[in-house]
Amino acid sequence: MGRIFMITLEGRIYSCKHCFTHLALLDDIISKSFHCGHGKAYLFDKVVNITEGEKEERMMMTGLHTVVDIFCVGCGSIVGWKYEAAHEKAQKYKEGKFILERFKVLGPDGGNYLAIQESLVGGSSDADDA
Repeated sequence: MGRIFMITLEGRIYSCKHCFTHLALLDDIISKSFHCGHGKAYLFDKVVNITEGEKEERMMMTGLHTVVDIFCVGCGSIVGWKYEAAHEKAQKYKEGKFILERFKVLGPDGGNYLAIQESLVGGSSDADDA
């Protein structure tokens, strides 16, 4: 196994709640209106210090998507997923973008997101209300 090089971000950051590895900048949020199995999730344009899992087809509330789970390079915890492909034209804007689950990351103020389990209807959710 080689040496892990991590990128240190400057500014208001989101980081892994387990090992504090920097993951994304507040300025790179595209939408805060997404949801996942643990509550809120944010759509980001750029995320760093992650590894990607295997591609899989996942049925979400907005249709079928090809996604890869993303993991923190510091501790290996799953922190969200990346959209590789959207199968519906209206969802194409998500391609190449990242979801960070708020329950799994610390916010720019260092605070935890305390998730209240929301009832979701079937499958993974990626509903964006905006």
